[in-house]
Amino acid sequence: MANGDAARWPALLRRLLRAKDRIDAGSHEPWPVRRLADVSGVSQAHFARSFKAAFGLPPHRYLLTRRIERAKALLRDTDLSVIDIAFQTGWQSLGTFGRI
Repeated sequence: MANGDAARWPALLRRLLRAKDRIDAGSHEPWPVRRLADVSGVSQAHFARSFKAAFGLPPHRYLLTRRIERAKALLRDTDLSVIDIAFQTGWQSLGTFGRI
């Protein structure tokens, strides 16, 4: 963070948490950086840098992590088919789901 950002950090962190909460609640949805930046009210570049600084992962990696966690829970705790779980957790194809 630059020196000028330090004074604004609490407000920015609240905005980033808003985007993170949206990902957590809707990890099955597409979340391009543009959409997350809009939720946070900052530019795309600033959002991407700030999100990684705040949470230790870039936004896309965080979204993948949430999808994987949800898919693992569904695989473990339900009788849903693998393809149903893949689509319910936001993957566009079974091949991508299997690779990840």
